[in-house]
Amino acid sequence: MSKTTPDLNSLWQARFGTLTNTRLPTSNTFTEVTSNQTIELLLRHRTQRTYLDKAISSETLDTILACALSAPSKSDLQQISIMVIEEPALRKEIAGLIPSMPWIEKAPAFLIFLADGHRIERICASRGIPFANDNLDNFIAATSDTSLALQNAITAAEAMGLGTCPISVIRDHMAMVADLLRLPQRVVPIAGLCLGYPARTGFVSMRLPPAVTVHKNHYDLSQVDKEIDSYDKRRDERFSIPTEAQKYTRKYGVTEFYGWSEDKARQMSKEERGQVGEFVRKTGFSLR
Repeated sequence: MSKTTPDLNSLWQARFGTLTNTRLPTSNTFTEVTSNQTIELLLRHRTQRTYLDKAISSETLDTILACALSAPSKSDLQQISIMVIEEPALRKEIAGLIPSMPWIEKAPAFLIFLADGHRIERICASRGIPFANDNLDNFIAATSDTSLALQNAITAAEAMGLGTCPISVIRDHMAMVADLLRLPQRVVPIAGLCLGYPARTGFVSMRLPPAVTVHKNHYDLSQVDKEIDSYDKRRDERFSIPTEAQKYTRKYGVTEFYGWSEDKARQMSKEERGQVGEFVRKTGFSLR
């Protein structure tokens, strides 16, 4: 069912905090585009971490998996696998690696998306044909396939009334997760995904404006500092990060205004997942 044009303006404002959509259509309001269920679904996306005590039917899950596997695939190589975690003990063990995220165990369903370079190498071997693409690009292709499938799963789940929460922290524990899932060589856990019927509405996370993230013909830095400052203020007006949530205050102190850019700069000042490259190489990807 179509929505009227003003809904796109309100959805845009909810996502970006402004109707000034420079670098996307030339006008500052949507007057020629009519919203539809797919566009609204994407613009309304919310991460959901609390779920109703309601099971997901096998037909619903199968549909989500089918949609995930319908995503584009580089050269039709299909270097993606999805692990459905059904055993309670296995789910508990995986969740125990990440105690700060109890929704991993509590969600009605939990999936792990895998970049799968094993299958195509195995196919080459079974045909007696050399596998000549053990390089960084092949790993990028596999992770891209996996990311596209993950997004398809999220969109399909939300279209069916479910909520989702991607779990990137799986990559903090790649080796242990790989052991628990008995993964063969050249199969790498990229992200988990919690699925369930939302227990509450959730909120729309404000994104950087297209003036920062969309470029035309050449990479443009002329407005980036100004736009990020404005974004910090808009986001703070909607949700102000509490003082106790400021990162690494022993090193950087407590600031009166603590915006998104300060928070992310502090986050990136401490290395995260420096072991990923080593683990990926150990699985058999050379990354050369």
